[in-house]
Amino acid sequence: MYPDHTHQPPALRAVEVHHPAPLAPPVPYPAPLVPVQPGTVPAVASVILPDGRVVTGYAIEPAQPAPLTAKPAVSRTAVNVALAGVGFLAVCGGLLMLTTFITALAALVTQLITLAAVIFGGWIAVQVLGSNRHAAGTTVNIRKAVIKRNHFHG
Repeated sequence: MYPDHTHQPPALRAVEVHHPAPLAPPVPYPAPLVPVQPGTVPAVASVILPDGRVVTGYAIEPAQPAPLTAKPAVSRTAVNVALAGVGFLAVCGGLLMLTTFITALAALVTQLITLAAVIFGGWIAVQVLGSNRHAAGTTVNIRKAVIKRNHFHG
């Protein structure tokens, strides 16, 4: 169990160097860590204790997890909602312009129909109430008309 005590001084003793395969550090349950193997296997050192025992091993630095990515100041959902609002406002502006255009077009058509009615009515009034000049012809005043057997006798 204990090494043999020899009468040689500890510095003169032969030391064997072993290169064991490194073990993965235990993974804690709440925050799982990804085990990271060192790039090279460090050299094994042996230490002789005052009582003559030899301890051989190497130190493993604990693996540091990758730093968490910082959350953006504004969440993506908030950005998407804001963009949707901007798009909605743009569409509402376009719809407002469209309804304004349709209203103006309807007013124009109404005014054109009213203008046509006024002009056509004026032309008819001129024709009906125009000058009383009669064309050359015979004026017949019928005071008594006699109709016999569906035939007019004047």
